[in-house]
Amino acid sequence: MKRRDFLKVSAAGAAVTAVASPAIAQSSPEIKWRMTSSFPKSLDTIYGGGEHFVKQVAEMTDNKFQIQLFQAGEIVPGLQAFDATSNGTVEACHTVSYYYVGKDPTFAIFASVPFGLNTRMQNSWLLQGGGNELADEFFKQYKVVAMPCGNTGTQMGGWFRKEIKTVADLSGLKMRIGGIAGQVLQKVGVVPQQLAGGDIYPSLEKGTIDAAEWVGPYDDEKLGFQKVAKFYYYPGWWEGGPSVHAFFNEEKFNALPKHYQAILRNAAANTTLWMPARYDMQNPKALKQLVASGTQLRPFSTEIMEACLKATNELWAEISAKNPTFKKVIDAMQTYRGDEYLWWQVAEYTNDSFMIRSRTRQ
Repeated sequence: MKRRDFLKVSAAGAAVTAVASPAIAQSSPEIKWRMTSSFPKSLDTIYGGGEHFVKQVAEMTDNKFQIQLFQAGEIVPGLQAFDATSNGTVEACHTVSYYYVGKDPTFAIFASVPFGLNTRMQNSWLLQGGGNELADEFFKQYKVVAMPCGNTGTQMGGWFRKEIKTVADLSGLKMRIGGIAGQVLQKVGVVPQQLAGGDIYPSLEKGTIDAAEWVGPYDDEKLGFQKVAKFYYYPGWWEGGPSVHAFFNEEKFNALPKHYQAILRNAAANTTLWMPARYDMQNPKALKQLVASGTQLRPFSTEIMEACLKATNELWAEISAKNPTFKKVIDAMQTYRGDEYLWWQVAEYTNDSFMIRSRTRQ
C-alpha cells in the first residue's frame, strides 16, 4: 500500500471512530433513579433482593445507570411504594403486589393467593403461561411496568400463642394477616389485623394479637417471634410461592434506551432466581435453631386446611361475580395450576416424597 493511500485509510478510520464514540455515549446515557422498597434493611434477603437488582443494573451498564435503593419509610412508608411509583414520586419500587388489594383484589393474583401456585409454578405461569401478559394489561391502568423480581418460596403459617387443632379454635382469634388471606380466614372465624412488621412483636408480646404470620424461619427468627409465641404452624397456604415485583413508572421506563429496558428485565429475572435460592439456603439452619430453642412446630390440621380451601373458593366466586378482571385472571391462574399439579403428581411430588421419607435412613 502506498503511503498516501495508507494515510487516507487512517484518516477515514479516525473519522469513523470520531463519529461512533459520541453515538455510543449517547445510546448509553448516565441515568440516576430512585427505588423505594416495602421492606427494612434488616430483612437482608427480601430487601437484599432489591440490592441485588440495582447492583446488577449498575454492573451491566458500567455504572452509567444507577438506581439508589431506599428502605421502607425513608421516602414513603412501605405500603405506599406502589403509589409513589405510579404517581412519579420515584421511578421504581420493590414490593409485593398483594399489599394493594384495597385498590383491586386482582393485585393479589400476580403475587400469591390462598391455595395458588408454588414458586416454580408461579414463575412458569408469569413467564411462560401468559401471566405477565395479563399483568401488563392490568397494571397499565396504573401507569406502571411490572416485572417479577424475587420470590420467597412457600412461607410458614405463622406464630400462635396457643395450639390450634380445629376450626373452632380459630373463632375470635386475632391474627396479624391482611389482604386476601385475611378475608379467607375471616370466613372461618379469625379476626384479621393489619399491622406493620415493626408492630408485630410488641403486639404478640402484650397479647393484643393471638397470632401473626410473616415470611419463614430465617426472617422470623431475626424478628424474634419465637420469644413471644410458642407454636409455629405450617404451611402458609396463602403464600405458596409469592412473587416480589419491581414496578417502574411507565413514562420513565418508556423514555429509557431499549437496551436499558432489556437490562432491567434481565436484572429482575436474575433476582427472581437469586432470592428463593438464598432463602432455601438460610431457612433450614434457622428452622433447626428455632426448634432447638423450644419452638413447637405444628402442621395445620386437615380439617382446618379443608375449611380454608372451601372459604377460599367461596370468596373467589363472590369477587368474580362483581369483578370481571379478577375473574379473568383467577380463572387463568387456576387452569394453569390444574395442569401443573397433574405434572407434579407424576414426577416432582413422587421424587420429593420418596427422598423425604428416605432422608432419615441415609
